[in-house]
Amino acid sequence: MYISQINIQNFRSFNGIDNIIEFSEGVNVIIGHNNSGKSNLLKALDLVLNCGSPKKLAIDDFNKSISIKDLKAKSPKVSITVTFSESVNETEYSEDLITVSTWLTELKSPYKAQLTYEFYLPEKEEAEYQEMLADIVSDDIEEYWLSIKHNFLRKYKSNIYGGNPNYKQVADVEALKKIDFQFLDAIRDVERDLFTGKNTLLREVIDFFIDYEIKIDKTKNKSQQQTEIKQLKKEFSTNASQLINTLKRRMERGKREMLSYASNTGASFGNAEPDFDGHILDTELYSALRLIVKYQSGITVPATHNGLGYNNLIFMSLLLAKMQRDASGDYLGSNAKVFPILAIEEPEAHLHPAMQYKFLKFLRENAKEKVRQIFITTHSPNITSAVSLDEIICLHKKDDNTLNIGYLGKAFGKDLKSKTYVQRFLDSTKSDMLFARGVILVEGITEQLNMSIFAQYEEFDLESNHISVINIGGRYFEHFLKLFNSNNNYTLHKKVACITDLDPTRKEIAGDDGYKKCYPYELELDVGKYIYKSCSNDLVDKFTMGTDGKSQHNNIACFSQRKSQGKTFEYALAYTNLDCKLILTESISNCEELTDLFDYYRDGKPLGEMIELLGKKGKENKRIIESILSYKGADNREHLLASRYLNSIQKGENAYELAKALDENLLKKNAANFKVPDYIKDAIRWVCS
Repeated sequence: MYISQINIQNFRSFNGIDNIIEFSEGVNVIIGHNNSGKSNLLKALDLVLNCGSPKKLAIDDFNKSISIKDLKAKSPKVSITVTFSESVNETEYSEDLITVSTWLTELKSPYKAQLTYEFYLPEKEEAEYQEMLADIVSDDIEEYWLSIKHNFLRKYKSNIYGGNPNYKQVADVEALKKIDFQFLDAIRDVERDLFTGKNTLLREVIDFFIDYEIKIDKTKNKSQQQTEIKQLKKEFSTNASQLINTLKRRMERGKREMLSYASNTGASFGNAEPDFDGHILDTELYSALRLIVKYQSGITVPATHNGLGYNNLIFMSLLLAKMQRDASGDYLGSNAKVFPILAIEEPEAHLHPAMQYKFLKFLRENAKEKVRQIFITTHSPNITSAVSLDEIICLHKKDDNTLNIGYLGKAFGKDLKSKTYVQRFLDSTKSDMLFARGVILVEGITEQLNMSIFAQYEEFDLESNHISVINIGGRYFEHFLKLFNSNNNYTLHKKVACITDLDPTRKEIAGDDGYKKCYPYELELDVGKYIYKSCSNDLVDKFTMGTDGKSQHNNIACFSQRKSQGKTFEYALAYTNLDCKLILTESISNCEELTDLFDYYRDGKPLGEMIELLGKKGKENKRIIESILSYKGADNREHLLASRYLNSIQKGENAYELAKALDENLLKKNAANFKVPDYIKDAIRWVCS
């Protein structure tokens, strides 16, 4: 069996409506931005499944989004339901089915079973509750919660019910103990929990694995194994007796002197006097052991001297060893656990990226036979990029504070091509889009490096708004938008702004070469020879912004240059900043010529003089001049300069230089009058709003 879902109501960040989160067998990686509910999800599992966890809640464990009206009408209640489902290869009379037999809600295969934790005010207290809260006349909801805390919280009860919670059938404690729920929270002290044999974890693990070569020897039956281990214990006791006798001999003279005081104090009477004796069992010597780290050089150091990350890994490995011990029927008999579960909060704590990958590999290779299901919460893009999309669950709080749950593997439906593409694309940097509150998708490195600076020019802060800028390296938006399209099931409902180029094209009517890029001023110049497209990107029309400034889609909007004016980002940058030489970076070719062209434009020189400065060398320059001269628009000089700028850019190097220049200019309080292109302004404003 496996835990197939949890339904959390009124617990911490989860409100009173059904908050159903589905799980898969094996590994479940839960991600999301801060305060999206990841830690509270693991705590909810712990409340239901961990027999040893406190079941009494504090007043702040209630979700406080309830209205005063509802709070007066009925006392608040926390409810958490965990559903178990039958595994694919489970046998009909498995221990799993026996364990949950009294919790079943569906008897036919595949069966389902439920455990429900409730923290509630007993019915007999309800009348007094409503009467007392009715006497409070205030608009401050905290007054009502304080009244509940001081007058009623001590009367609250907790129960765990098996099966349909409406029947109020309390789950059998012995059956609950068959579940081994191990929860490692983010604030863990592994040095306290780990390093000496006096510690319960280490002692229990040592006791299970001592004489392990005998215990796992399949050539011997159980009786033979027990006989050999008994003989080893006897040998140990004999050797230990020799040590005790040696110690007693060394103490003989000192003992007489030390115990001579017994006569003076009256402790010796009736021909009896104190003496020393003793024996040692192997189990009693566990406390003498300490965990060390031994290097190949032969040097040994105490484990307490390791880094926190290394010790975290050691602790987790020992915990898995303990879970193996607790599931051993040979060792614990009928007290053995049936269903081991491991929940880890932020395993990346103190681990550098390579160790995070190694940790995940370790879990996959070593935990599958010792742990039936694993739940991991993380903020680490490194961990996210190392697991499959099918293993990732994303929690996202929407603007109205409702919870959106995305299942990345299911979001693509039957589109395996897009799913495969995104899976390969999500490295440790691009996985950041899954944690952000909003996303800006761009085509290239220049937009990626400069978007945060553009936002600052417009007095927005992408980092403070938790907006992630992702360079998808081309026009592959559609693959990624399948993750975010709120019209479909299992997707992430966060705002996504796509910044893309128009890239107008044309093709010869009589030719077979297909569409080729053209300049915006070439559109419709020769309709007898060419067929034109003012935009070669279908995304622009599909997710365009309306005239009212609102997107045609709930959470996705596309931003691009104005049709018949725009071409690429570099083209728009020059067209918008013809009086700002800041964009003329060192790596740009024809820099001297472009500087003169900028001066000509600033000085109002006519188009003819600018064309003469441009010159007719090169095929592309001849094409630009010929088309510009046929163009009837009033902005011919602007297009001429933007075309020359575009054809002079070496994108990679220029991206870094432009970012540096714009950043330095910003520190000078915008000394150069740089303008962010309108469509980028609109994208930043929309995604941050």
